[in-house]
Amino acid sequence: MQPKRQGRPPTIENARGRILEEAAAQFAREGYDGTSMDDIAESVGVTKAGIYHYFPNKKEIYEAIIVNTLEGLLRSVSAAIGQVRDPEDALSAFMAAHADYFEEHYDAFLTMLVGFGGMQNAVMIAEAQRLRDDYEALLRNIIADGVSDGSFRQVDVRTSSRAVLSMLNWMVRWFKPGHGRRASDFAKEYCDLVLGGIRK
Repeated sequence: MQPKRQGRPPTIENARGRILEEAAAQFAREGYDGTSMDDIAESVGVTKAGIYHYFPNKKEIYEAIIVNTLEGLLRSVSAAIGQVRDPEDALSAFMAAHADYFEEHYDAFLTMLVGFGGMQNAVMIAEAQRLRDDYEALLRNIIADGVSDGSFRQVDVRTSSRAVLSMLNWMVRWFKPGHGRRASDFAKEYCDLVLGGIRK
């Protein structure tokens, strides 16, 4: 028997999305342990009981942010590379779209990177792993296509894709939105470096 949800639904538009957005901002700023359900409720502008109507505990909010962020990243980058055929152009589009999504969803992206390894819900873990694998496959396919058509030299596809993702994800350590250049500007420079190393 499912436990009864507490509280009435918050009378705000897209309440679940607002909870995830505000919680991500709290987690990014204060960390998971430094954020309470009271903090999240206050930032959303509802009671704690209102938060419990959508999420039974803080951990489920945290893991929902991770899965939602991976879903959005996969959707956004897939759309960016969907019409690109040339491997070099596809790699550039992939890296720029990744950086754009990271910048536009900075708090959620930071929460996702930090929290992925600490997930506990088996269903959410499986979904997050599936999304991660599908996302990494997009990049591996781009590099494999380049090797296949002779655009890229014979590189190890998995190693190269991991190097690209490491470069992109490391930006979370030093990049701050709204402080100078766009994240995609740096991603394009990274892409030039990568292509200089793998171009045939």
